[in-house]
Amino acid sequence: MAENPSPSLQALDAAAIGGRHFRYYDFVMAAFVTVLLLSNVLGAGKRAIVDLPAIGPWPFGAGILFFPVSYIIGDVLTEVYGFARARRCIWAGFGATLFMAAMSYVVVALPPAPGWEGQSAYESVFGQVPRIVFASITAFWVGEFANSFVMARMKLWTNGKYLWTRTIGSTIVGQGFDSLIFYPLAFYGAPDWPADQILMVMASQFILKTGWEAALTPVTYAVVGALKRREGVDVFDRGTDFTPFRTKV
Repeated sequence: MAENPSPSLQALDAAAIGGRHFRYYDFVMAAFVTVLLLSNVLGAGKRAIVDLPAIGPWPFGAGILFFPVSYIIGDVLTEVYGFARARRCIWAGFGATLFMAAMSYVVVALPPAPGWEGQSAYESVFGQVPRIVFASITAFWVGEFANSFVMARMKLWTNGKYLWTRTIGSTIVGQGFDSLIFYPLAFYGAPDWPADQILMVMASQFILKTGWEAALTPVTYAVVGALKRREGVDVFDRGTDFTPFRTKV
């Protein structure tokens, strides 16, 4: 896929933009956190099934509809605004997920009023096992930072060209870390999750998530192009401090 950078864009090192105000950054951050929370609330607890031609019934976690989108938005954040601002969003998402998990535990633990019959539904949807919550949050943190780091470094290596190589390449790395961390942490040793099934599900989810994001590459191109034109800059992470343990931009 060819690159056609606009001559009106100003290529800047991340350090040179300092405290510059971006018109759409806050909206992209809000979208990132929203999709992340939806993937944990609406998608994580449901197993769905689709009948594929020549394959037959194929079970999958409904979260696959949401979670890869957070990686796409993460790619957009790093590509348009640089690693430091993407890092800030990852920490915002991490904090929001922790808060949601804590409040879910509190709400489920509250004694239900006499006559109210929704407790079992609340427990089914929001009563997540602490081990799974820990695995999910850890995998998200590592995977998103790996994704953003690879995205930023590949942009320097390619001199801003061939966007598709870094969106797909960073996703392979990020989703790889995510899957390798989440499934063993969440299910290894569980009596109903034998090791071969963990490996099968881990490989399946990795392939599906990566393929889903690759299929949305034209959407990523459109969003990145529109945001760069409206913000008027193309940010390169030369001289960036890539430590994940800070939120300052």
